[in-house]
Amino acid sequence: MRYICLIYNSTDTDGTLTPDETNELIKAHFAFDEELLRDGIMIHSDALEMPDKATVLRVRNNTLSVTDGPYVETKEHLAGFYVIEAPDMAKAREIAGRIPSARFGAVELRPVRILTLQD
Repeated sequence: MRYICLIYNSTDTDGTLTPDETNELIKAHFAFDEELLRDGIMIHSDALEMPDKATVLRVRNNTLSVTDGPYVETKEHLAGFYVIEAPDMAKAREIAGRIPSARFGAVELRPVRILTLQD
């Protein structure tokens, strides 16, 4: 089953790591990525730009509205994600708990829902 691991960073601590701490965190993510790839667990991972680079699109009454970020008041923002393959939620939790950024923020783990049309 597929799971998505959404990495959230706190706006209070974002940007407060020293350059050396930032490099160590990035190295830890690269090593974690290599481990997941080697074990056939990782489907995809990426970091995201800061919220001020975001654009939110909404369609209401057939009209598209576009809002440049940051668009919500929040203490945390989505910073990156992993899409992994795991046999069950317990194993997915174990994997997601090893994501290096979990030490500085939070990781939300969700099963991926496969949409199908009913006959």
